[in-house]
Amino acid sequence: MTPNIKGALLMNGSMAAFTINDALIKAAGAEVPLFQMVAMRGVLATVLVYMLARNLGALHLNFPRHDKWLVAARCVAELSATFFFLTALLHMPLANVTAVLQALPLTVTLGAVVFFGEQIGWRRVLAIALGFLGMLLIVRPGPEGFSIYAIYALIAVVSVTIRDLITRRMSIHVPSLAVTLATSFTITVAAGCASLASGWQPVPTGAGLMVACAAVFVLTGYLCSVMVMRVGDVGFVAPFRYSSLIWALALGWLVFGDWPDSVTLLGAALVVGAGLFTLFRERHSHTEE
Repeated sequence: MTPNIKGALLMNGSMAAFTINDALIKAAGAEVPLFQMVAMRGVLATVLVYMLARNLGALHLNFPRHDKWLVAARCVAELSATFFFLTALLHMPLANVTAVLQALPLTVTLGAVVFFGEQIGWRRVLAIALGFLGMLLIVRPGPEGFSIYAIYALIAVVSVTIRDLITRRMSIHVPSLAVTLATSFTITVAAGCASLASGWQPVPTGAGLMVACAAVFVLTGYLCSVMVMRVGDVGFVAPFRYSSLIWALALGWLVFGDWPDSVTLLGAALVVGAGLFTLFRERHSHTEE
């Protein structure tokens, strides 16, 4: 299996796992408070990843101090993304929130320009602008369509962008499972502390099973999201991120009976189209070099 094929499979697996997790959390969120739910899911996910990392001998921390700081910063970015994304998810249709996240290739490209000094041409600048226009159509800031939860979704995009940029700066000496374990543990502890303020409520059996299943899927998503940024050509692998929108549209319709209106679908199409063009131009420029 070539690195590109492996990366594509990991990206598809990551997007499917995260989207199924999102659907389970959204469904369970109707009966369980957010922080309690994240803490419950986190305990299960952390135990599972710890057992896996221990069996594979990936618990060592003997990597450079610079990488340890990057792991810590990545955990903070993931914590921010989890809070803002899940809060938006519980109050917005699944497909709408997922569509906003499709801007990540654009924001990562922009972040690489701002923070890493990478150069991009006018075509990619135009594509990024069109992608952001598409995001505005999705969140629709105005008297009729605007809500604070749309802002939460945008903050989640910024947080995930920072997370991915940090991941790309890590050396190959950092085990992916160690990063996954640190991330899961950080989110679990933070959610557990926050849940103590509001108190825990009894959990219905159905909701408990959904949270348990979500723990398995979010663990799979975490692991794949770390591994996918470290294998294959980014220009080849990254377009498969958009498979999450297909999952979100299908699950949103089947599970929640939601289907985006034409304006939201137009915005999603602009975001996806701009992202694909940006990735194509990035790959083309690397080929020319």
